[in-house]
Amino acid sequence: MMYTTILTELTDGIFTITINRPDKLNALNKTVIEEISAAMDEVYQNAVIQTVILTGSGPKAFVAGADISEFLSLDADGGAALAQRGQDKVFDKIENCPKPVVAAVNGFALGGGCELAMSCHFRIAAENAKFGQPEVNLGLIPGYGGTQRLIQLIGKGKAIELLLTAHLIDANEAKQLGLVNHVTTAETLLEHTRQILQVIMTKGPNAISRVLGAVNAYFDKSRNGFAAEAKLFGDCFGTTEMKEGVAAFLEKRKADFGGKQHQQRMR
Repeated sequence: MMYTTILTELTDGIFTITINRPDKLNALNKTVIEEISAAMDEVYQNAVIQTVILTGSGPKAFVAGADISEFLSLDADGGAALAQRGQDKVFDKIENCPKPVVAAVNGFALGGGCELAMSCHFRIAAENAKFGQPEVNLGLIPGYGGTQRLIQLIGKGKAIELLLTAHLIDANEAKQLGLVNHVTTAETLLEHTRQILQVIMTKGPNAISRVLGAVNAYFDKSRNGFAAEAKLFGDCFGTTEMKEGVAAFLEKRKADFGGKQHQQRMR
């Protein structure tokens, strides 16, 4: 599929989505939301894709926020619809993806950009990355899950402080708070991210999907996370993947989860 605001590349099972508006610091607008949504549909549907990297184009920004010019014509209902549409099409779709989606944060991740990074399963940041939710400077609050996911990742007290002050934090503080997993140089950011994903791709793909589902169940107030985990654990026993993994362990060899195993990834 041809895109105008993002670039996509599939190499060795890793699908890289690059938001490509460097002149606008990769700001999110309606087109970007629609195109990321379409790219994520491809992730869900294409069995060749095993993992995803989400990053930004250029040296300055991952995503520096939303395109504020689109806000001027909106009333209360329009603002609520904008937020819900973005959550449905992109942010929740990323968070609930059965394949690992990792943010490689290469610069500013502000407002909607910080929210986009937080919707990913984990984050790796370049040393020049900066994170923040500065919406209160505009008389707004985050609308793409920022008030919810920031609390989950760094705790209520610190999250409220950052949300109310609009202060930005650098990559090292973000790592100390638990917002990012690793900090690396800008030059090695994508390679470092790929190396982690290459390790993940040696594991059972069905098990990887079920780990993500079980973790997300913890945050779903309509579900019992422990019960969801038990069910997903049981489901693993019905897969050839589990039989291969256990047999390999008992035979003291490396498990081979390649071939048809990847076609069975949980939707």
